[in-house]
Amino acid sequence: MDLLNTLVDKGLRRETPTREEALAVLATPDDDLLDVVAAAGKVRRHWFGRRVKLNYLVNLKSGLCPEDCSYCSQRLGSKAEILKYTWLKPDQASAAAAAGVSGGAKRVCLVASGRGPTDRDVDRVSDTIKAIKEQNESVEVCACLGLLSDGQAERLREAGADAYNHNLNTSESTYGDITTTHTYADRVDTVNKAHAAGLSACSGLIAGMGESDEDLVDVVFSLRELDPDSVPVNFLIPMEGTPLAKEWHLTPQRCLRILAMTRFVCPDVEVRIAGGREVHLRTMQPLALHLANSIFLGDYLTSEGQAGHADLEMIADAGFEVEGAGEVTLPEHRASVRGGGCGSHEGGGGCGSHDGAEGEAGCGSHAGGGVCAPASTTPRPAEEPRTDLVAVRRRGAGTDLAPNA
Repeated sequence: MDLLNTLVDKGLRRETPTREEALAVLATPDDDLLDVVAAAGKVRRHWFGRRVKLNYLVNLKSGLCPEDCSYCSQRLGSKAEILKYTWLKPDQASAAAAAGVSGGAKRVCLVASGRGPTDRDVDRVSDTIKAIKEQNESVEVCACLGLLSDGQAERLREAGADAYNHNLNTSESTYGDITTTHTYADRVDTVNKAHAAGLSACSGLIAGMGESDEDLVDVVFSLRELDPDSVPVNFLIPMEGTPLAKEWHLTPQRCLRILAMTRFVCPDVEVRIAGGREVHLRTMQPLALHLANSIFLGDYLTSEGQAGHADLEMIADAGFEVEGAGEVTLPEHRASVRGGGCGSHEGGGGCGSHDGAEGEAGCGSHAGGGVCAPASTTPRPAEEPRTDLVAVRRRGAGTDLAPNA
């Protein structure tokens, strides 16, 4: 297929596909899906080999958020029966992080619900980062605390944070349909603040909220322009008690096409399969490892994930290997001079040329080189909602039960 050959060539050269090419990937028929996976897999292996980076979530503060993000079980007015608790103490958060690290996680992601941190909150998180680093100085720490005020990103970096996550989630044109208590521009500003402070920026999307193919391409192209080092791809977990509880638009095949499109647009960036892979990819999760080079280990913020040992078995059975603590995640042209596998934005082309929350997104041709036009921009619904695969987290951080790692 000429389209896929073109996309592979561009991916190996870090060139941007056209919007038409990206849309064509999402419109690929199921009969050609394995060809799409194989093509995007060539790009993934060129930049990241067969390594899979493991990340582990610690929900520092759960629920009671004043924001109205429709996808989130922690939102204002949520009736989801999730765990609700205030800030974990540094030793509690450090213990939770240690469970993930012992399970093979290279990065710990510290997440807190809310619009954004106060200066006192930044102090709390800084103490937590220091506690985690004292236990394991080689672990990467990513903070995800919402919208940042001036100077807060610098303080987090001084405390030892390596990265900051803030997802764009969806296209700018449809953002107001999902959230009204802050703007798309607010999110872009926070990612830019992380960049400016020297933190490795992490920003991604949520698929499955009823968006069109054009929306998905728009947000991925916007992410390319922002130049994050890692792009988490979340698949909506339709939690009962949230406005999007009935949104079951994803199939395993569509999820794979979304991941492939993201890889083609951001070829040399850490693409992470984030929340919802177990719910929507299901038995096709191993195929997704040919597209993404990073996953979350164990549970998410408010929902359960696949058992940690099952994640490790899946990686091994698929012929991949867990990335070691001493290995640098990003390609050499993006790798940080500070080490630890985080990215740098000095002198290197970003996601090609220099151009928000994990889990539930807390705080996917013709001869002559032509591109076939998308047959439809409306995702086909899954045959049946798999509500049996959505389970509220009742273990780990904020409980007395052992975490899933």
